Amino acid sequence: MDIKKILIITGAALLVFFLVTQPVQSAGIVNSILTSLKDGAEAVITFVRTVFQG
Repeated sequence: MDIKKILIITGAALLVFFLVTQPVQSAGIVNSILTSLKDGAEAVITFVRTVFQG
């Protein structure tokens, strides 16, 4: 087994552990990440619209 596979499995195990032991905090973190991604996507869309309109 290479180190990359071990790190991925360890990371997944820690994620599952965190989700099971602290579901409310996990939901908050996921919501925060999704909000950040949405805001970033909206900024890119605004930029592209501005470039092609002006």
